Amino acid sequence: MTAADPSAPVRTLKGVGPALTEQLGRMGITRLLDLLLHLPLRYQDRSRLIPLGSLVVEQEGLVEGQIVDARLAYGRRRSLVVTLEDGTGFLRLRYFYFSRAQENALRPGNHVRAFGQARLSREGLEMIHPEYRTYPSPPPAPEPELTPIYPTTRGLGQTRLRGLIDQLLSREWPESDGTPYSDLRFLHRPPADASSEEIAEAQARIALDELTAYYLVMRRRQSDRAGIRTLALPQAAHLGRVLLRHLGFRLTAAQRRVTTEVLEDLAQDRPMLRLLQGDVGSGKTVVAAFAAIRAAEHGAQTALMAPTEILAEQHYLNFVAWLEPLGIQVVLLAGSQTAGERKRVVGAIESGEALVAVGTHALFQDQVRFARLALTVVDEQHRFGVHQRMALKDKGTLPHQLVMTATPIPRTLTMALYADMDVSTLDELPAGRQPITTVAVADDRRHEVITRVAAEIEAGRQVYWVCPLIEISDALEAMSVEELEPLLAEGLPGIRIGVLHGRMKSAEKADVMSRFKGGELELLLATTVVEVGVDVPNATLMVIENPERMGLAQLHQLRGRVGRGGHASHCVLLYATPLSETGRQRLSVIRESQDGFQIAEEDLKIRGPGDLMGTRQTGEQQFRIADLRTHAHLIPEVVRRGDTLLAEDPSTAARLLGIWAPADSGHAGV
Repeated sequence: MTAADPSAPVRTLKGVGPALTEQLGRMGITRLLDLLLHLPLRYQDRSRLIPLGSLVVEQEGLVEGQIVDARLAYGRRRSLVVTLEDGTGFLRLRYFYFSRAQENALRPGNHVRAFGQARLSREGLEMIHPEYRTYPSPPPAPEPELTPIYPTTRGLGQTRLRGLIDQLLSREWPESDGTPYSDLRFLHRPPADASSEEIAEAQARIALDELTAYYLVMRRRQSDRAGIRTLALPQAAHLGRVLLRHLGFRLTAAQRRVTTEVLEDLAQDRPMLRLLQGDVGSGKTVVAAFAAIRAAEHGAQTALMAPTEILAEQHYLNFVAWLEPLGIQVVLLAGSQTAGERKRVVGAIESGEALVAVGTHALFQDQVRFARLALTVVDEQHRFGVHQRMALKDKGTLPHQLVMTATPIPRTLTMALYADMDVSTLDELPAGRQPITTVAVADDRRHEVITRVAAEIEAGRQVYWVCPLIEISDALEAMSVEELEPLLAEGLPGIRIGVLHGRMKSAEKADVMSRFKGGELELLLATTVVEVGVDVPNATLMVIENPERMGLAQLHQLRGRVGRGGHASHCVLLYATPLSETGRQRLSVIRESQDGFQIAEEDLKIRGPGDLMGTRQTGEQQFRIADLRTHAHLIPEVVRRGDTLLAEDPSTAARLLGIWAPADSGHAGV
């Protein structure tokens, strides 16, 4: 048996040329060890044959039989139809894409073993494009192991991946370096009688290692930051106190506490990296305003980035109202601006005349240069690519960073996944925020909801109606803006309706939002683009179509668009029947709770981390084995273990990093 070198490049494997090396590289696979760590997503049981006479509709399984007929069929599309018989029954295999070689192989008399899902056609049971292999005589018994299904990329099929893994498994791996090779072997090729519990236990052992390595990386980043120096922003001209007197509202105790935490960070010459999380409407923006004032008192600049132009404009208007009376110039940089406006704004940023720049991704472009950037504020960071966030960091000499999110992150996850950041939490809503009554209504009672909307508008209020789709879809049974607009126009004659969705130009979206905010429009029919940051105090009713298709965090964000004024507010969840058990569970949670942190915990249980983790899950870090929906319970142990390794066993810390994060392995002795 050949000895394996875990650090050897994948190109050393038989059959791996430049093209395949590039495909594997797209999945983060460059070393043999990376390929060994590329574990299956799931398994198929191809260890036992299903007699054709026993096969039922939608059953997935392994079948075999002798070809008794093979012909070309001409319907709407040409197809190759192959009929198998095994003594218990018949089954058709249908291929829409096939070669002459396949026609020659799939001819009467040959034997076929195939794996696929049975479906019912007018001619009986058939499989569409099953995987298959032909034999001149009855094939040997199936392999007594489960078949792995791997994550893959365009142009790289399962058969090719399995072949590469087989090469790895045929080698002798060093058992002395602490890598869990026996668990990895087991998970790549579990025996047919392996239980789901045995597979889950092996995955958890490896996930613990991976999560620990990730925690070590986060702690290393935190430690590295402690050694970097940036511009300290101590208390100066007391302009914050002037704002406090003229705000027009009292800060909550939570806002005062968090503002103090942020300003104390800014006073240090160590760059701040603080996550500010707070529920919908908890008042994060005003905390950011006090931070920007502190930078301005030192003649230094703040960049505030928002994920959409609507939200950027809203931040801009707030900052203008709060900061310009203090003599602090605020500018907006947005993609929809004319060339002349843009040139003026970019010039004001470069000269240092503009002390606060608010914008979308436009702030990341190379031609935008800051005179003296001291603070970056990133709103809803999970909507930005991580490279964009880092590009803005590079605009100054590592400025202080404040990252804000209205998607509360369960404490369990924060402990490990944000271990490189300090975390502040706004856990109190400002006075005057109205509780929101939430009801779930089946969509066959839509007419009742339309009547309710009419009454709300008649009382002088405004309404949001949110759909998951822009246009009618053949693939998804869900309500679209295109389908609903004529229904609402007919059911609500005389009501001024605006439409807002992601395919509209930025200027069009801004115009519709401005007209809704100004009261010109009474009903806003929108997709989920209104999820974040839109503030219309007169809006008191939110109707959400197909809530069963959305995550709890998103539903909570959408609901938070109402309840911002002095009037009682309501949310109607208009669901399609029949509801699945998960859908019923989800709607029950959102009806019974308005606590974003509790909802986030439930969302994690029901749906997994998904958008909750944002770039941590999809950009900076993509876990190979760990699945936070399954392995969140390991986090307390991860934190304990990681802290112990850092204090007492740096060599094991280095080994874990070498396996899971080789680029960071030189920093193990944090």
